[in-house]
Amino acid sequence: MKKVVLIPDSFKGTMSSGKIISIMEERILSYHPDAQIVSIPVADGGEGSVDAFLTALGGEKVHVRTKGPWGEDIDSFYGMLPDRTAVIEMAASAGLPQVGDRKDPSKTTTYGVGELILQAAKDGAKRLVIGLGGSATNDAGCGAAAACGVSFYDKDGNTFTPVGETLDRIARIDTSTLDESVKTLPITAMCDIDNPFYGPTGAAHVFGPQKGADEAMVEMLDDKMKSLASVIEANLGIKLQEVPGSGAAGGMGGGMKAFFNAKMQMGIDAVLEITGFETLAENADMIFTGEGKIDTQSLRGKVVIGVARKAKKMGIPVIAVVGDIGDDIEEAYSEGVTGIFSTNRVAVPYKEARTRAESDMRLTMDNILRFMCSMGM
Repeated sequence: MKKVVLIPDSFKGTMSSGKIISIMEERILSYHPDAQIVSIPVADGGEGSVDAFLTALGGEKVHVRTKGPWGEDIDSFYGMLPDRTAVIEMAASAGLPQVGDRKDPSKTTTYGVGELILQAAKDGAKRLVIGLGGSATNDAGCGAAAACGVSFYDKDGNTFTPVGETLDRIARIDTSTLDESVKTLPITAMCDIDNPFYGPTGAAHVFGPQKGADEAMVEMLDDKMKSLASVIEANLGIKLQEVPGSGAAGGMGGGMKAFFNAKMQMGIDAVLEITGFETLAENADMIFTGEGKIDTQSLRGKVVIGVARKAKKMGIPVIAVVGDIGDDIEEAYSEGVTGIFSTNRVAVPYKEARTRAESDMRLTMDNILRFMCSMGM
């Protein structure tokens, strides 16, 4: 092999994309010392997305003081890539790690995320990519929108910054007051889920409990989201319930669409586009990718399938090295995956398996490469 592309997703809770790449690269070079390795760490929109893009493309991490999820002043950041694309992970200003034990999605805000958007725009960003992952909020992005100048009015005509529990106080929304520097900024929201804005599979019901909402709060938040959806339809002409992914990150997906006219895009598709994957992978002999588990959800277009679809058009074989292999994934092969290999070498519970993750990845890669070399590959 003369040229190999490495583009695995992280294995959640065990190894980052960067760590997996380092293991793959070390094993490949042990068999093919002269191979050209192209590394593309994958950002999924959550924590680590900014670092992944900066590692892949270079650029600068810009440090900014913003409001945190409880309205406190915190140190946050975004990434500015060489082509002036700004990358923001909403978890940097509204993430679960920042709330600690104070989980309460009825009161937390995305205001700081809006401050990051505003700062990036004023710093000369030509485009903005925002990762919708790891949020501690359920304010449908209203805080972020307010920080960028969108006006929310109650029934008495007073402006305020809504949070989850006050979404039903919104009587009118005016997006014409959005900051001029943000109005003209093309924005892409990275989102790997298609949950609707409200309802049994919506933002509050599916994601509220992990953010600290009990059953009563989930119902309350869901009702408030319905109220907001009706106001958005009346004022902005957008039926958020019909927008796939509008329920992502406590409704931030819907808010990005309604208030910022953002384009929703699968995370891997954004990565492939921004990194210029087709140029980087040109003339590659092999692509190694992977994710923690490949299953029917993966077939919607997550990392392995997203990579395979592009590679298939380019005629490049794709090997997926994964933690677990689910049932009914045969479609992956018609999408462009050449082979799927699990790193699980012994039958042990996940708690034990995660401690072996790195060594198992190393041994699995070694096994694959040993076989390929024996076949003259």
